[in-house]
Amino acid sequence: MKADAQFSRLLLAVLPELRAFALSLTHDGVGADDLVQETLLRAWSGAERFQEGSNIRAWLFTILRNLFCTERRRRRREVDDPEGKMAARLRIDPDQPSHLEFEDVRTALRSLVPVNREALILVGAQGLSYEEAAEVCGVAVGTIKSRVNRARVHLMEVLQLETGYHFGPDDVLKAVVGSEARDT
Repeated sequence: MKADAQFSRLLLAVLPELRAFALSLTHDGVGADDLVQETLLRAWSGAERFQEGSNIRAWLFTILRNLFCTERRRRRREVDDPEGKMAARLRIDPDQPSHLEFEDVRTALRSLVPVNREALILVGAQGLSYEEAAEVCGVAVGTIKSRVNRARVHLMEVLQLETGYHFGPDDVLKAVVGSEARDT
C-alpha cells in the first residue's frame, strides 16, 4: 500500500509538466487533458514495469508521446464525415439473398436446353464475346446470339423476373440474367 501512495505522489508531481507537454502537442485543452489522462492510466496499469530510482518524468513523457503518435496515425486514416453523409452511402449487401438467388439460378440453368445453357455460360458467366463463343461452339455468331437470348428469356420466365431486376451484388449472376447482359 505504501508503494502505491509513493507512486501516486511521483505521478502527481509530474502532472503539470505532462499537461504542458500534451498541450504543446495537441494545441487543444480537451485533447491535452484526454492525453494526460490516458498516459496516467497506462502508467498506473504498468506501474510494476517502472524501475524505482529511474526517471519517472522521462518514462511518462515517452508514454504520452507514444500515445499522441499512435492517435495521430489512427486519425490520418479516418475520413472527416461530421454529418454522416459518407457513412450513409456505405452499404454491404447481405450474403443470404445472393446465395439463395444463386441456387435458384443453378436450378433454372439445369432446365435449359444444353446448347442454350452452353452459350449462356460462355457469354454470361465466362465473359467471352459472341464471336469467341461461336468459335468455341463451332457455330455462327448469329446462332450464339440467338441461343443466349433464348436462354435469358427462359431464365427470366423460370425465375419470374421482370426486365431491369436488380440481381444482387454477384457480377456473374448479373451477367447471366441481369439487364446489363441483355444489352450486349
